[in-house]
Amino acid sequence: MNPAPGPARSQPATLGDVARLAGVSIATASKALNGRSQVRAETRQRVIEAAQRLAFRPNQLARGLLEGRSGTVGLLTSDLEGRFSIPILMGAEDAFGAGEVAVFLCDARGDAIREQHHVRALLGRRVDGLIVVGSRTDPRPSLGRNLPVPVVYAYAPSEDPEDLSLVPDNVDAGRIAVAHLLACGRTRIAHITGDPGYAAAHDRVAGARSALADAGLDLVGEPRFGAWSEGWGRAATVLLLDQHPDVDAVLCGSDQIARGVIDVLRERGRRVPEDVSVMGFDNWQVLTAASRPPLTSVDMNLEQVGRAAAHALSGAIEGARQSGVETVRCRVVIRGSTAALS
Repeated sequence: MNPAPGPARSQPATLGDVARLAGVSIATASKALNGRSQVRAETRQRVIEAAQRLAFRPNQLARGLLEGRSGTVGLLTSDLEGRFSIPILMGAEDAFGAGEVAVFLCDARGDAIREQHHVRALLGRRVDGLIVVGSRTDPRPSLGRNLPVPVVYAYAPSEDPEDLSLVPDNVDAGRIAVAHLLACGRTRIAHITGDPGYAAAHDRVAGARSALADAGLDLVGEPRFGAWSEGWGRAATVLLLDQHPDVDAVLCGSDQIARGVIDVLRERGRRVPEDVSVMGFDNWQVLTAASRPPLTSVDMNLEQVGRAAAHALSGAIEGARQSGVETVRCRVVIRGSTAALS
């Protein structure tokens, strides 16, 4: 039996309206619309048709209570400056959808005790899941396997291979950065990067060397590790030019380092990009736009990392089981500090 056409309405339809039109109880209508197995196929179809006729949209809070969910997730970060966590948060919110899922942001400030406090507080708010964002790409301790909600790690992978982690592909980032410089006609490429204790610094070196090897080339000198700062960029460039004055490109491990490199090149009478191309990493707008010339940089696609983490967490909340480390590809944002040789 098909439900009779519903009357014209000025107010949104309720679950009770759907149940009356389909000739079933409110409990049965709820089970049918939520895909519960206790409802016969013909009854489910009758309820669905009634809901369609009434243009019924279930209330998110009510649906969440029926499904045992709150419609909220926690995003836990240790990134004090927000340079990495804010883009990831923005991507996650985009993926969750406006008004569908609320995200609670908590900053642990790099403190393990504070992090555990935030985890307990978020679980006390009955969040449906957690996204944990690190301040660097080195593996971090897992929150454990006994939490009552699923957890996805973003930017910094979990040390536990049973956890799911979404991270930028820093090896490929080094590769595509060098590929861009080679496409610009550069063959004498040096690399100045940051703290050797960071996995990302070594991953980018590996990618850069791989791309150069494919072209039958190698880096000019050894990679220069130091600090993630303009000061280190200046000091390293002085040494580089003294030892290798014929360098025609410098790939930098961060935008701060690249700004220091450009300062010294200008002081030494080297034109950027005509004589030496310079590339940064992170695509930090406050630095790349203010640089003269504007700085070409590798963007880690952190919003995409956030979107991927949100999609993975949504799947885990629905029961999908994933584990391991998945990478998100970075991209080169080309500006005036690199140019093809004439």
